[in-house]
Amino acid sequence: MMEFKDIVTRFKPKFWHTETSPFNSQILFNYRRFWLLSIFLRFTISVAPMLIFLIMNLSLARTALQNENYLRTVRLTSNARRTIAYFLEERLDALKFIIQETEFQRLKDPVGLFSILQNLKMGFGGFVDVGLINDSGLQINYAGPFDLAGRNYRDQKWFRECYETGTYISDVFLGYRRLPHLIAAVKGSIQDGSYYLLRATLDITKFTQIVSSLELSEKSDAFLCNREGLLQTPSKYYGGIFERIDLPIPEYSPHSEVAEAIDRAGNPVSIGYAYIEKSPYILMLVKRNQEIMKGWYSLRKEMIWLFWGCTVVTLIVVLSISTFMVNKIYHADQTRLSAMDRLEGTSRLASIGRLAAGVAHEINNPLAVINENAGLIKDLFILKKEYKEDPQLLELIDTILESVERSGEITRELLGFARHFEPKIQPLQLHKVIKEVVSFYKKEALYRNIRINIDVPEDIPVIHSDHGSLQQIFLSLVNNAFQAMKGGCQLDVIAAKQDEKYVTVSIRDNGCGIPEDEQKKIFEPFYSTKSTKGGTGLGLSITYGLVQKLNGDISVHSKIGEGTTFTVRLPINLEGVTPK
Repeated sequence: MMEFKDIVTRFKPKFWHTETSPFNSQILFNYRRFWLLSIFLRFTISVAPMLIFLIMNLSLARTALQNENYLRTVRLTSNARRTIAYFLEERLDALKFIIQETEFQRLKDPVGLFSILQNLKMGFGGFVDVGLINDSGLQINYAGPFDLAGRNYRDQKWFRECYETGTYISDVFLGYRRLPHLIAAVKGSIQDGSYYLLRATLDITKFTQIVSSLELSEKSDAFLCNREGLLQTPSKYYGGIFERIDLPIPEYSPHSEVAEAIDRAGNPVSIGYAYIEKSPYILMLVKRNQEIMKGWYSLRKEMIWLFWGCTVVTLIVVLSISTFMVNKIYHADQTRLSAMDRLEGTSRLASIGRLAAGVAHEINNPLAVINENAGLIKDLFILKKEYKEDPQLLELIDTILESVERSGEITRELLGFARHFEPKIQPLQLHKVIKEVVSFYKKEALYRNIRINIDVPEDIPVIHSDHGSLQQIFLSLVNNAFQAMKGGCQLDVIAAKQDEKYVTVSIRDNGCGIPEDEQKKIFEPFYSTKSTKGGTGLGLSITYGLVQKLNGDISVHSKIGEGTTFTVRLPINLEGVTPK
């Protein structure tokens, strides 16, 4: 199973460990810092508008929801207030109508008053009893289920207020009945100038049904309270009748309003309230803000998830684009550095060429003197009989002449390195050229226990090519093979006739091999598979150029751990081949 470190390594940019330093001043900039800056700027520019859009949308959605709730609460409160006010006014108007249309004597008659109560119950509902009270506060007639005839209400607050204002609606209270109820009273006059009150008791059941029938959400509550904060109808969350609510009493307003408050549990609530006209009641609709904003919370959650999803996608895209661009810049910079290295190498080679040319000229002069003197000595020895018959002495002189010729060839090769020379085409036997090259490595092969096998069939024809170029080609390939092999390995040099025009020479080792991805690059200038061992990356590049110059081809086949085979295809007659 792939570990996290391996995953990170796989996706880590190639430039990650490339940094500027005093020893690598040619690198344009710190790629990692540029990459991080690119990601930060692109990500910020991309995400900032989305974040602003999210904040604006959430703010607008919250404001819209709050306004909608405000209007809905005000509308619901206004409708309930009108219903309650109509209920109370309707009862007061019924009592006023009775006073205007009924004679006082009939009101004093128990049968007549009872008949009026029955009509009120059937016509309006909610009436419990009716009482007639004179201007002294004495109840002179009563129709209802309780024994309240003869009760005196002179000291009751409602009695005084009703005489002063003409009408009265009370709080919900217990009174003599010891049951929650409210009273509605109106003032009437007699022909003799005295006054009386017609007082009716109203059942709060009908009152409570009006409040409880309001369409509210699960966590909302509606109730009536008086101006001292005592509940006049039961509440789901704030207690029963006559209990004091722990919410602030809102200031008086002739219209329905909405106020914000904190309940006893510390939850923010919205209170829709309305003062009921001509009564002591305040209608209150209490909604928990958390319940009200539930839709907004859900919308906010979805929008935030959408924002984070877009942010992650944006980050992936920004990472991909930034990595791709910086990688391109990195590769361009590496190409620039490679070109500069090649230019530096070319300049170095030119300097070496000039140096080689100077050394070759300096060496050629004494070599010419040695060659002339050695030839003269040989001629003198041949003329004198005592030296002519000494083969060992003549062999030594021939050795000197051969060494001078070999040194001359080396200087010519140095001059060829410094200046462009056309190949010197001459007939060559492949097995001799190969043996010459291999002879340079005999001692190293013996020391490292490397077996050398040369297989050149007799039917290999004489080829017409450049001796020095072939030597350099084979030397380079054999040298590479020796560097790839360890002790106990084997080097095979095999020549074969391909057809009437070409021969092939394969140099095969069973060394370490070359990775497949590097095989396409080994002929490139300055590319080396052994750079840590001092390779310059020029050997195979020069070899490739020499083979091309001889109108041949070179190929490589290698497997890790099995070895490498270089195959050089050469024309049999260089002069008969069309130059490449």
